[in-house]
Amino acid sequence: MDTKISRITLIVLDSVGIGALPDAARYGDEGSNTLAHIARYVGGLRLPHLGALGLGNILAIEGVPPAGKPKAAYGRMAEASAGKDTTTGHWEIAGLLLERPFPVYPHGFPPEIIKPFEERIGRPVLGNKPASGTAIIEELGAEHMRTGRPIVYTSADSVFQIAAHEEVIPLEELYRMCRIARALLTGEHAVGRVIARPFVGQPGSFQRTANRRDFSLPPPAPTVLDLLQEKGLAVLAVGKIEDIFAGRGITEALHTENNMDGVDKTLTFMRRDDRGLIFTNLVDFDMLYGHRNNPRGYAGALEDFDRRLPEILAALRDDEVLIITADHGCDPTTGSTDHSREYVPLLVYGRKVKAGWDLGTRRTFSDVAATVAELFGLSYPRGKSFAGEVCGQICACTI
Repeated sequence: MDTKISRITLIVLDSVGIGALPDAARYGDEGSNTLAHIARYVGGLRLPHLGALGLGNILAIEGVPPAGKPKAAYGRMAEASAGKDTTTGHWEIAGLLLERPFPVYPHGFPPEIIKPFEERIGRPVLGNKPASGTAIIEELGAEHMRTGRPIVYTSADSVFQIAAHEEVIPLEELYRMCRIARALLTGEHAVGRVIARPFVGQPGSFQRTANRRDFSLPPPAPTVLDLLQEKGLAVLAVGKIEDIFAGRGITEALHTENNMDGVDKTLTFMRRDDRGLIFTNLVDFDMLYGHRNNPRGYAGALEDFDRRLPEILAALRDDEVLIITADHGCDPTTGSTDHSREYVPLLVYGRKVKAGWDLGTRRTFSDVAATVAELFGLSYPRGKSFAGEVCGQICACTI
C-alpha cells in the first residue's frame, strides 16, 4: 500500500484538558478535569463527530459515549515540561521541553522592570497587579481614558499584559509598547509572553477586540517547525501560532478573530496544494470561557467546533493526516480562573491511519513532534513517534 503523506493538519483546542496530571497538586490543580467537568455541569455535551473519532474512548464524558468502532486513533498526553501555560504547551507539542517554568508575578512586576518600561514609553502605567483582563479594564478603563496611561497586569501565567483603549492608544503604539516590554523582559524576568489587549467602548460597556497580539520569547532551540522549514516543507500557521513561536519555523501565517474564523482559515490552507504542516490554535475555549469560568459558553464553543469538524474531515485528501490535541487545561468549574495542569486528548485521523488504535498515555506532548517528523520521513531528537503504530510502517513524504 502507498503510505506517503503529503500534509498534516494539527489543531490545538486551546485549554481542552481531560484530567489532572499526577503532579497537579503542586500547581493547585488537583482534581481538575476541564472536559469532563464541563460535560457534567451542562448535563452532557453534544459532540457526535469528536465522539465518532474516539474522544469518549479516552475518558468518560457525559453525553459522549465510547465509540464502538472509533474512526481515529486515540489517546492522551502528559506534559513533561514544568508549567501549564500556552507557550510551554505549544513548544512541547513542537518538540521543545522546558525544565524550569517561566517566571510569574503574583505581586506585580518589580521596580527594575516597571521603571525602565515607563521611561521608554514616556508615561506611567496603571495597575501592575494580577487580575482578570475583563475585570481590570472595568476597574481602570475610565482612568486610562482620562490619563492615557496604559494598564499593565499579569495572571498566574507568565505574562506581561498591556490593555489600552484603541481610541486612546492606537494599535501600532500599543504594539510598540509591547515590543519595548519584550526587549526588557529577559534573563530572570524572561516571561513567556507579552500580550497586547486592546479594547473599545465606554465605561460600563468596554469590550476587548480581536486585535490582540502575543509577543513570545523566541524558542531557545530548534523545534520540529524549523526542521520542516529547513527541508523545504510549508509550515502554515493559523491563529496565534506565529506569535507563540515568535515567527520561528513559520513559512506563512493567518491570524484569526475567533474559533470559527480559525476553522475557516484552516480550511483555506487545506484547499491549497502545499506539502507540509498546517498548525492551528483555536483560542476561544481558553480566552473567552475557561479564564472567565463560563462552562456553558465553553460547552457551546466545543459544540460549535464539533459541527464544523465534518468540513475539516471532508477537506482531508487521502494522503493527509489530521491530529487534534490541546496545550493544557483551564477548568471553568473550579474557583480558579487560571490554567490547570492536565492531560490533553490526542486524536489522529486519516485514510492511512489505523482506526480505533489505542495510543494509550504518551509521556510527553513532544511525541507529536517526533511523529510529524517521521510521517515526513525525517528524524527529530525528542519525543517518541507513534507513526509506526498508527500507520503500520513509516508514512514518508517525498521531499
